[in-house]
Parts: sequence; structure tokens; C-alpha cells
Amino acid sequence: MARPNVAQEYNTLASDYEAFTVTTPIGRLETELYLTALGVPTGLTVLDLGGGTGLRARQAVERGAASVDVVDISAEMLDVGEKEAAEAGLDDRIRWLEADVAQDLGHVGLKESYDVVQANWVFDHAENIESLEWMLTNVATYLKPGGRFICVHVVNPRGPNLKGKKYGVSHTDLEEIPGGIKYWVTLWATDPPVKFSGASLEVLYSGSLEMYNKFGLVDVKVVPIGKTEIVREDPEFWKDCVEEPIIEFVTASKAKYYVGSRVGSKGFA
Repeated sequence: MARPNVAQEYNTLASDYEAFTVTTPIGRLETELYLTALGVPTGLTVLDLGGGTGLRARQAVERGAASVDVVDISAEMLDVGEKEAAEAGLDDRIRWLEADVAQDLGHVGLKESYDVVQANWVFDHAENIESLEWMLTNVATYLKPGGRFICVHVVNPRGPNLKGKKYGVSHTDLEEIPGGIKYWVTLWATDPPVKFSGASLEVLYSGSLEMYNKFGLVDVKVVPIGKTEIVREDPEFWKDCVEEPIIEFVTASKAKYYVGSRVGSKGFA
């Protein structure tokens, strides 16, 4: 099956995308993990790379963030998000900016730096190292020294819990690419279900910290799935997911001694 342009792909599913976080088990788990990773953002500035319809941006503002800048490649996702934020009375603290987070963002009009930078699911659209490095370049460029980084990504795109509907998400049509794998994602949240393409690189899903450290991200931690309320309420249902996780929320901070701003030339002073 041919893979569409990413922007066009997300434009077509903008109105249904957020249903995943409410109606599927893995979506509800993702929300709890995100809020744990976010902590208390009172008074903080947040950059939401690949923020789509702004669900996480709204949650950050609702929990006290001073402002959130959402950057996404899909104009339709941003339009849906802007309307939802306005209806919730949050539009004065969220900006909506259309751009590809796998490219230089110098033209977008971002703040010089942010207290928090989040890139949820962004890395699972990098089909090559250059794209991944640009994404991480933007994280490192705009995150304040000592600031907090948050992301979620697929743990194992070939994982056994991605072969059925039990948790609300599945992967099909897996295809090897240099350094990783691309696939189709189905979210079993609506009728018909939402379907879109993804790609994951082994340098991340292997558990290696190489790319994080290369771009000045230190104190890298994984938010534990087993300690979440949703898992503790029904441990038998979640047993397979705890043993073979589908998703992984990562938090890190930016090293205060980190320098560099070009793809391929990152490092420490």
C-alpha cells in the first residue's frame, strides 16, 4: 500500500484522532503516563512538537502551564485543535504553528527557549537518521538548559501486543527500512478505525540512550507502566502489556554544558 504525504494523511484523520485517547485501553494508559511525565507545569512555557490537535497542550495549560506553542505539519489538525481550545477557553495561552518538525524551525517564530519541550509520537515518523536528528536538533535548540523533555514512542514495532485489537492499536504491513521498520498503525477507536503510517528506528526502540545523549539529553528515565492506576485496577488485563510494553514515555533534562545546533555535529563542551 502506498504511503501518503504525512501532512495529507493527518489532514484526513484530524477530526477522529483524539478519540483514541478516550475509547481505547492504550489511549487511556498513554494519558495517565503523559500526566505523570508532565508533573506540575505551573508557570512553565511548553513547546509541543508534533502536537496535532493539541490534546496534550490543553492538558498542560489546564494544569497550570503559562503557555504552549503547538507545532504540527497538518493544517487540519491545528485547525481542529484551535477550535477545541477556544471552546475550552484556553485559546489565549496556546499558539498554533504549521511547520515540519523534521526541518529547521527558525522561521516559525518560536520563543528563544522553553521550560518544557515535548515530542509525543514524533520520532515514530522518522524514516531515516537525518529526520530523527533534525527532530532532536529542534528539541535541543529550544529546550532551556536544565529544562524537561518528554516524549512517547513505540517500544517494539514488531511486538506481540500490536498484532491484535486487545489494547486498541495494531501494526500491519511491516517493512524493513535501513536502520528500522515502517508499518501501518490502526487505532481501533472509531468506526471505521483510524489508520496511518509510521516508522521507527532501532537506535531508539532498542533502548539505547545514544541519540538522547548525543543531543544533550541526560537523566533519561522511563515512566513505569506497572505503577499506573489503570494497570493496578486491572492487572490481569494489563499483564501482557506490562511484560511486553507497547509504548514508552521518556523524560530527560537538557545538560547545562551542552553545545551545538547542527545536525550531525552535536556534542558537549
